[in-house]
Amino acid sequence: MSPVATRPDPVAQAVARTAAAAPDWATLADAARSCVACPELAASRRHVVVGDVPESGRPRFALVGEAPGATEDETGRPFVGRSGALLDQLLAEAGLSRADAAVLNVVKCRPPGNRTPKSFEVVRCSGWLNRQLELLDPPVVIALGLSAAKWFLGPRTVLAQVRGRPHEVDGRVVWATYHPSAAIRFGPNGAPRAGLLADLTAVAESLR
Repeated sequence: MSPVATRPDPVAQAVARTAAAAPDWATLADAARSCVACPELAASRRHVVVGDVPESGRPRFALVGEAPGATEDETGRPFVGRSGALLDQLLAEAGLSRADAAVLNVVKCRPPGNRTPKSFEVVRCSGWLNRQLELLDPPVVIALGLSAAKWFLGPRTVLAQVRGRPHEVDGRVVWATYHPSAAIRFGPNGAPRAGLLADLTAVAESLR
């Protein structure tokens, strides 16, 4: 599912056509790395962070965040900074392995200053994520944070109202939960960390 723009965006449509034409992950990744659909992001990024996929093939689940941060932009890989370290820790505590997951973002380029992606940037980048999900076909998606939750569940989504239970979206199960950055921001005893761990544990139980 991708966000719906009020008017068709020819750039977004062109991205979607390019993505849809990619027959496999490698072709899609190569095309995404040369994307210049969002001029501000293309001018300021170091890498397009396409995402990680498991070596074993189809992922057991997918993790989808908002956008890369500074460390991700530097390395070209998703969730490798502080948020990624906490995510790996909580996945392990919940009984999940990152090695079994696809790790993706709604927007593939770091917004300057880690600002929230603009709505047109989300729309233009959606073709890439749509095709990633089609190619990988994860049975379960964990949407990390409000931006990712809105991408799957709609623009009026309130995270507190949708987290803690599965939702069916386009034939797959979607769980919406807190972003690891919120867990860091509110500290080790904060509600976001506890909620994120609880939701990851629920996903692990559902996959058993």
